[in-house]
Amino acid sequence: MGLVGAVEGGRGVRGVSSAVAASQPLRAPFVVREGTGCAIRTRLKDLNGQDVEVLRLVGGHLGSLASRDLRVYAQAGFERNNRSWAVRKQALTAACSSRWAGAITKSTHDQYALARRAQAAHLHRLETTMKVIRHRLAQPLGAKGSKRAPGGYQSAREWRAKAQRLRVLEARHTQVAADWETGRVRVVRGGKRLATTRHHLEEAGLTEYGWRVRWEAARAFFSADGESGKRFGNETIRVTPDGEVSVKLPRPLEHLANAPHGRYVLTGRVEFRHRGEEWADRVSSNRAVAYEIRHDPVRDRWYLTASWKRPAVQTVPLETARAHGVIGVDMNADHLAAYRLDAHGNPVGEPRRFDYDLTGPASHRDAQLRHALTRLMHWAVRSGVGAVAIEDLHFSDSTTREKHGRRKRFRQTVSGIPTGRLKARIVNMAAEHRLTIVAVDPAYTSQWGAQHWQKPLTTANREMTRHDAAAIAIGRRALGHPVRRRTATPRIHQSDGYGHRAAQATPSARGREETRPSIPGQRTRFVPPDTEAKAGDQRAQHRSGHATEHEPWAQGSLPLSL
Repeated sequence: MGLVGAVEGGRGVRGVSSAVAASQPLRAPFVVREGTGCAIRTRLKDLNGQDVEVLRLVGGHLGSLASRDLRVYAQAGFERNNRSWAVRKQALTAACSSRWAGAITKSTHDQYALARRAQAAHLHRLETTMKVIRHRLAQPLGAKGSKRAPGGYQSAREWRAKAQRLRVLEARHTQVAADWETGRVRVVRGGKRLATTRHHLEEAGLTEYGWRVRWEAARAFFSADGESGKRFGNETIRVTPDGEVSVKLPRPLEHLANAPHGRYVLTGRVEFRHRGEEWADRVSSNRAVAYEIRHDPVRDRWYLTASWKRPAVQTVPLETARAHGVIGVDMNADHLAAYRLDAHGNPVGEPRRFDYDLTGPASHRDAQLRHALTRLMHWAVRSGVGAVAIEDLHFSDSTTREKHGRRKRFRQTVSGIPTGRLKARIVNMAAEHRLTIVAVDPAYTSQWGAQHWQKPLTTANREMTRHDAAAIAIGRRALGHPVRRRTATPRIHQSDGYGHRAAQATPSARGREETRPSIPGQRTRFVPPDTEAKAGDQRAQHRSGHATEHEPWAQGSLPLSL
């Protein structure tokens, strides 16, 4: 996913969606598969000092084992097989338990796979950047670029700086490529940024003790996988339907147990308000539920996260999803622009705008995005549509400074849009509201939408923006219609060559191809044209005393015939 239309300085700037697939054929729209995972979180309250100390010791002990296992696995290269995994798990089991060892090795495999994907993306980004720099270095100074290829650098000083940057990138690419060939990854448990902060405590406003608390909380490991058929769905971290939480202690810490079989029961009770009934059903039927305990050192709070996997649901066919129309959504730097379209691709009603603020901490940005998507889903349900259309965008090669030059603010805008988080959020939230997500090709949606729809839909009471027009283009592409509007007939043929007819003549009427004469007054042979009588009134007959008569009726004195 990516940007459809960015906002810079309060005005809409040209998006990069058209440049993502400018030289590629348009991809057909498709239905996004619904997510099968579900996670809920609640706070561990009413913990005493002994509970907190036990949680810290268990998390620290398991975290050290996880760090050791990740280091061994990352340095093993391609010598990874079931036998080596069994050896690692046996070594971990002696220091904790078989279930804790299984959770640690599974976490190690997931972390390694994530690091390999990030390594591949970093390698591709380096290759793309070096290719652009080499192209620009080969151009004359001051050469202008085109839509498909950038031009040369503006000065000799910039040329030398970019040549030096190319050598740095080539050295970095050589190192990353060597790691990729050997299968080695470089991972910092706890985060590289937090590790670097240790050398800049004054700039971060932290003390050594405050940093140490955050570092230990980030490196702690307190996650247990669920097991179907076991009591309450998990033997390691067990949560009963009434909210009692108990933990199976590792072997070196079994002396701290306050319950049989080496378990420690926390004093506080938990309650899941969100999806609580679904969680209770799984726990009561002993179905697998995974748990994770985390410590927030900033607020000094403990949280419990429960997660499970739902059965895969068959994807709704594309024709069924768009049978009742769609809502096209255009994502921007500070709002979602949406427009409803019927099954024929015609805009219905007025455009909608759902604002959000992506400044501040990550929790604030996530809450803003969830609030905007919630309002979008509620409006889609009220509208009666069956699908929401979004763009299938990504920014793997569109955020580098070599591609957009000195447009630093634009690059920051593009990089700051949480496209991946939006896609994950909107898919899960749409499934809860029984809506279908249709993804379309992002090419030219902003340009063609503004070209074909912005001006025709702009009225005295409606101000169409470029983003509203892009939402219409997205919706029409999801419905299988072309983005452009149907070519209008010439003005003289839109009604009649000499004005619109008041009524349509029958095929047998004489002179029906001619225009009707304009006769002032009423159409009746009994009343002159300049009278004000109602010709269509059923009482308008030539009888005594009616309003259509202009003088009293009387028998004439002259004979009817001589």
